Amino acid sequence: MKTQFTSLVTGGAGFIGSHLTDSLVRRGHQVICADNLITGKKENLTDALSSGQATLIEADITEIELKVKPDFIFHLASPASVPDYQKWPLETARANSVGTWRLLELADACGARFLFTSTSEVYGNPKEHPQKESYWGNVNPVGIRSCYDESKRFGEMLTLEYVRSKHADGRVVRIFNTYGPRMRPDDGRVVSNFINQSLAGLPLTVYGNGSQTRSFCYVDDMVRGIEAAMFTDQTTGEVINLGNPQELSVLSLAEKVLSLTGSGAGTAVKKLPEDDPEIRCPDISKAGQLLSWKPEVTLEEGLRKTIAYYRSLMKP
Repeated sequence: MKTQFTSLVTGGAGFIGSHLTDSLVRRGHQVICADNLITGKKENLTDALSSGQATLIEADITEIELKVKPDFIFHLASPASVPDYQKWPLETARANSVGTWRLLELADACGARFLFTSTSEVYGNPKEHPQKESYWGNVNPVGIRSCYDESKRFGEMLTLEYVRSKHADGRVVRIFNTYGPRMRPDDGRVVSNFINQSLAGLPLTVYGNGSQTRSFCYVDDMVRGIEAAMFTDQTTGEVINLGNPQELSVLSLAEKVLSLTGSGAGTAVKKLPEDDPEIRCPDISKAGQLLSWKPEVTLEEGLRKTIAYYRSLMKP
């Protein structure tokens, strides 16, 4: 019986990918991270690399030749925030299409379990609420967010076709808004925007009237969910929502961040961006049934930890 497993994590130097790498190292895995460092940072892997159980391949997943034969492949490589994938739209589309295809070929060749990290963005501006995995979505296929939305939908299709046609051991998780330490301060996500504006004494930028809703999952909970989807048997061919079903408005989030940071800067209103979803909240009953998973970190606890992280970055 094999005593040590090898996991390949693409996008392993990114926000979620680096936390996943740390967790896999704690499990005793040898971890190979592949990341072109467009949005990831090598510093995120300091602890993992110093452990001797993780290595970093600095290259684009769509171009490198991977000679490893992993037992598990976690495919997280892709810009994920709106400003990032609008800055690198073609790179985003390639990572989720060509990159997914190449990794599925690798998984098929070496018999590895494969997990594709999709996104709640596949639901677009949903007409079903909360969103179940059975919902097909309401997505603009040629809009300014389509490089991400549609390439993730393509990656889901490809993963499930490999399961159906080649009997690959693949599964898909749809990640809803996730936050926590190691988010880049300038990544454009609402939590990082609000916290860093607040710490700088600036008004928090609220788009539209702030009534649009989101739900926020702390990164430790998300990593537990991703691992559960990979390591739980009978998840082959499944598509599973991972996120926090506690829904709140963007304006409510702004007020909470202002309160926790002690800022009196208030908010500043700007025009709502094109194709910005009005509502977003996962139905996670399937994750509960299949994985016995649900988020455990409260929003206030997670925000406090994230605020502390950003404060540490401001120290000279």
